[in-house]
Amino acid sequence: MNESPLFSRTHDLILWLIPQAQKFPRAHRFGLGERVQNAALDFQECLIAAGKTRGAEQRACLCQADLRLAHLKHWARICIELKLLSVGQYAHLARLLDECGRLLGAWLKQCAGSG
Repeated sequence: MNESPLFSRTHDLILWLIPQAQKFPRAHRFGLGERVQNAALDFQECLIAAGKTRGAEQRACLCQADLRLAHLKHWARICIELKLLSVGQYAHLARLLDECGRLLGAWLKQCAGSG
């Protein structure tokens, strides 16, 4: 399970994102910063749950992961609009999120095809 590219990319995402969110100005660190961190960690938790289940329960976990990823993308857009991330940081984050989304989509498609 942990050898999957999605788990690896999500791990990389979290290791990059948490220190960035902790650098947010105090006014945003404990609101938006925590939301960003929690969304990323919730996404990872859903993936772990999906890796430990099968069938309809797995698909439900993957759908929940997709929702968490959508939340994370939303918070990332707000971060760039508030200038909490530089353009380069946002571009890096967007690439990580896009890659996670493509890998998740492939897993969802595989799950739908087998069920």
